Amino acid sequence: MNELVFFINNVVIAGSVTGSIYAIGAVGVTLIFSIMRFAHFAHGDMMTFGAFMVLLLTTAFPGAGAAFGVPSALVLLPLAMALTALLAVGIDKAFYKPLRAHGVKPIVLVIGSLGVTLMLQGLIRLFAGTSGQSLYIDDRKEIFRLALPFEGVRAPVVITEPQLYLFVITLVAVVGLHLFLSRSRLGKAMRAMSDNPDLAQASGINTNTIVAVTWVIAGGLAAIAGTLLSLDVTFKPDLSFFLLLPIFAAAIVGGVGHPYGAVAGGFVVGFAETLAVFNWSVLLRPFRDSLPEWLTQAGNLAFVGTEYKIVVPFFILVVILVWRPTGIFKGKVI
Repeated sequence: MNELVFFINNVVIAGSVTGSIYAIGAVGVTLIFSIMRFAHFAHGDMMTFGAFMVLLLTTAFPGAGAAFGVPSALVLLPLAMALTALLAVGIDKAFYKPLRAHGVKPIVLVIGSLGVTLMLQGLIRLFAGTSGQSLYIDDRKEIFRLALPFEGVRAPVVITEPQLYLFVITLVAVVGLHLFLSRSRLGKAMRAMSDNPDLAQASGINTNTIVAVTWVIAGGLAAIAGTLLSLDVTFKPDLSFFLLLPIFAAAIVGGVGHPYGAVAGGFVVGFAETLAVFNWSVLLRPFRDSLPEWLTQAGNLAFVGTEYKIVVPFFILVVILVWRPTGIFKGKVI
């Protein structure tokens, strides 16, 4: 049972946390692709920007969460979401809209997004520095240790306060997005534009409004993902470097342009990473008397080392592109 608890802590909980972050980030990427038909490489930096805004706001108002009994970063998150959404809309109007007006091909927009990535990275490093910083300014991160009611189980199941908030907010965000896309008039217009932009415009749908709403949603989700990840670990100016490839892999695995597929792809990539770096020799301890000697003496049976974890989403990305380019939910391939 102790080995099972170790598996729960290091795979089930860790994989759920990683998958939730990737899912929220991948939804933003796939929404942008479904509406504007280009891969937005600056999305990871929008996540970093959202977390940085929360850091600045929390530094300015460290006691904001005391009245609500939650971390100040969560209370100030909606304001950071609004600022990140404003940044996303501003980037579109300043950089992408002029390119679309000239009828450029999607690859030009992709190259433009790389330029926006470098610009945002430089600005964030200029003001945030290069070292990591905690989003808990005057707060204290709670760690919950849940003892299982089984004889001989010494190790508890460990889950942190930010992880609980992450699970709840991810569920609320996914359900809210589903209801918005399926029930609201604006959501249905977004789906229509995603299926056929020319027909949507000919039907009287205001495409400029749809584009703006898409950026607002993507920016808000980016702020949520970056903030919740920084709450669980720490804020780093180079956060996007570790997030960009996994969230794109998640979007492609689920099916590019398919929001629900992005959620599924996020958890697939998150659990694949976690399972790849997990030390499987721990689970073999109860059976060491019946296993070959070379197997019982192996100290680490992880598929890859922790430092090579970033290789896993790249491998998944290549396999999916070769085997099933449309992804699990058959997204768009153009």
